[in-house]
Amino acid sequence: MMKPFIFISSLCFLLFLNACKTTKTSAPAAILPVPTEKQIAWHEMEQYAFIHFTTNTFTGKEWGYGDENPSIFNPTALDADQWVKVIKDAGLKAVILTCKHHDGFTLWPSKFTEHSIKASPYKNGNGDLVKEVSQACKKYGLKFGIYLSPWDRNHPDYGKPAYVEYYRNQLKELFTAYGPVFEMWFDGANGGDGYYGGKREKRSIRGATYYDWPRTLEIVRDIEPKIIFFSDAGPDIRWVGNERGVAGRTNWNNITSDTLYAGKAGIENLLNTGHENGKNWIPAEVDVSIRPGWFYHAEEDAKVKSPEKLFEIYLSSVGRGSNLLLNIPPDRRGLIHENDVASLQGWKKLMDEAFKVNLAKGSKVYANAVRGKNKAFKAGNLTDGKTGTYWAAPDDVKRAELVITLPSVRKISYVTLQEYIRLGQRIKSFSVEVQQGGSWKEVARETTIGYKRIVKIDSVETESVRIKILDSKACPVLSEIALF
Repeated sequence: MMKPFIFISSLCFLLFLNACKTTKTSAPAAILPVPTEKQIAWHEMEQYAFIHFTTNTFTGKEWGYGDENPSIFNPTALDADQWVKVIKDAGLKAVILTCKHHDGFTLWPSKFTEHSIKASPYKNGNGDLVKEVSQACKKYGLKFGIYLSPWDRNHPDYGKPAYVEYYRNQLKELFTAYGPVFEMWFDGANGGDGYYGGKREKRSIRGATYYDWPRTLEIVRDIEPKIIFFSDAGPDIRWVGNERGVAGRTNWNNITSDTLYAGKAGIENLLNTGHENGKNWIPAEVDVSIRPGWFYHAEEDAKVKSPEKLFEIYLSSVGRGSNLLLNIPPDRRGLIHENDVASLQGWKKLMDEAFKVNLAKGSKVYANAVRGKNKAFKAGNLTDGKTGTYWAAPDDVKRAELVITLPSVRKISYVTLQEYIRLGQRIKSFSVEVQQGGSWKEVARETTIGYKRIVKIDSVETESVRIKILDSKACPVLSEIALF
């Protein structure tokens, strides 16, 4: 008599499993634009170093005219390993070397010019600083990037078609001999007075068309397919619009690039904030120097940014969804100066102290809206310490509340939020509240999140933190919430 019962029970169970499969909630549709895989890898780097070092280091100038005698380039104790080790110890993930600045002097023995390290006394004309830095990066496990100035105040053909070919030839030299290269950096300093082939004059170019950037970048991409290109307007990452170390408090990764080009005037505000409805994913890179100038000047030894200032810059760059490119210029010896080293070490200490322990990791999370019954979108994903998992709300929800409950009362100073940007940037505004005395108190109200948003609050002791998503372009999707 038991067999029919067993059969019916088994059949019901199979029908139940089938129903679960057919009603499984799907992932949210992506809100375009979305980042490419190489852009995601770039976001995950967060911070890296710029190195400006050339004849300007020895002339005291910021922009050389191109009339410098290569003999002045003569560092007495250059140590590329020291540069890269200092940078790594500071917690930075890569180095972008200024291989040629506007003066046209090349830090590698380019066969296309004599205005080069090969004409200097450094290593009796046998030096190759690009090689030294790229090898040091490999030794210490950092990525290597290249800045090759489009403007050349030394070359006789600058402003003519022949110079564009020269520039491309030098790019081929660099990317063929010194790879892998993770980022190519170029800026909008295009045209002006110089010492072009020995003649002092002013030359102007049409920035939007002269370099034929699509073709120039295609040449590089053919050699280095995973390269990220930086310029004022991208195409992969954009300038943040200032050199103070400050991304916009509202900072969209989106921008429409078809009317932008390197050096275009009057776009600083747009570059700083991006645009909610921009058609292209072009996040902002924040470039700033540890000193007042981009090159080393002895008179600025007492003006190196303090550890506290560097920490503030971190919060206003990485903490607002951008990446930080911190310039650290070596001195005339060819070493990173002691003052700079001390400041970097102090900054690293502050960073370690502030973000050493994520108090929220593994804590309970409540969400007033969850996407179906699929565990792939559960609220607990927010505190699992993994950026590859995420919480998502239903499609018709644009406002939501998330409550993190800690095991005990703890002091909170920083709240970090991350969107799952593979599905696009969505959140337009949010607030942070803490529970005290049985009631909720708002301690911060901000706008965008993006890859990462760090909210600094007045230190407060609490057991519960509530995040309110106040507005979103589509259903909110967050990968991580951390408390420090």
